[in-house]
Amino acid sequence: MKKSILYAVLTALALVTALVVARPALSAAAPVRIMPLGDSITGGPGCWRALLWDRLQRTGYTDIDFVGTLPGGGCSVAHDGDNEGHGGYQAVGIADQNQLPPWLAATSPDIVLMHLGTNDVWNNRPAATILAAYGKLVDQMRANNPNMRIIVAQIVAMAPTNCTYCTSGVIALNNAIPGWAAGKSTTQSPITVVDQWTGFDPVADTIGDGVHPDDSGFQKMSDRWYPAVTRALGGTTTPTTPPVTTAPATTAPPAPGVCTATYRVVSQWTGGFQGEVTVRNGGTTSTSAWTAAFSFANGQRVSQAWNATVTQSGAAVTARHLSWNGLLTPGGTATFGFIASWTGTNAVPAVTCTLT
Repeated sequence: MKKSILYAVLTALALVTALVVARPALSAAAPVRIMPLGDSITGGPGCWRALLWDRLQRTGYTDIDFVGTLPGGGCSVAHDGDNEGHGGYQAVGIADQNQLPPWLAATSPDIVLMHLGTNDVWNNRPAATILAAYGKLVDQMRANNPNMRIIVAQIVAMAPTNCTYCTSGVIALNNAIPGWAAGKSTTQSPITVVDQWTGFDPVADTIGDGVHPDDSGFQKMSDRWYPAVTRALGGTTTPTTPPVTTAPATTAPPAPGVCTATYRVVSQWTGGFQGEVTVRNGGTTSTSAWTAAFSFANGQRVSQAWNATVTQSGAAVTARHLSWNGLLTPGGTATFGFIASWTGTNAVPAVTCTLT
């Protein structure tokens, strides 16, 4: 009898012990999984990823996981190197060959950062063909995760010596991306467009081939990705503006409502040049619309423009915001660019602007 009771007690203790051991520990919420998707600008070495990862970590966004089937490496900043940056790949090829679904299945991202299309442009593919590939890739992302947050880049400028059509091809693609994104975005799976083109110099910001970023180019790319990524993560961090020359102590700060604008020639060649204008809200309240105006003194003519509606009448040029870049917070800026012709002299005009 005593043996039976002892046996029953031991059996019960063994069951309780087994239940305690078998019970899984409570786990913290899974980190947000971010897939950098693109070509060699993203993957080899793609150090904008390292700079972005480092900045996110330093500003408190630590619960993240960069994902991809490819390893990183070759950057001076420690980072989570996983990515889907496939050198030489085209958006059209990835879409046509259904290469993305297995990458998604292996990594299960929550957010995709896509800088893709450089090799498509280099192969002279029309913008409409590239956007059709983008659309298929987005559909595949949503099939993997209906709540996918998608951040698509207007790709960096490129000027390889063996590609006479690359500059116009990139401009055509980048001009078409915002409209495509607006039509494809949904509340459940929003698409955010990041302007990686404006301010990127294909000479000064590449390794010498007019295509692949150097350290300054990678820094610019990281700075452009950062605010979009933090918004996708639910944050409200605003991008840090580049350092500027400190004004003399006697210079008064801009009065409320003041709009300032700067003009620069990004690059110039025989008969043509690329210009850029940055509009800044120097006031203390947000504004919803902006207009910039200037007059050419030497017969320059604008042929293409992006990030603004630009019209020219004689020498007078007027630029107005688009639907997605009219809002300027205090200290906020918007930049638009253009291609224009010139002969003989290319004087820099004075630019005026207004905010409403």
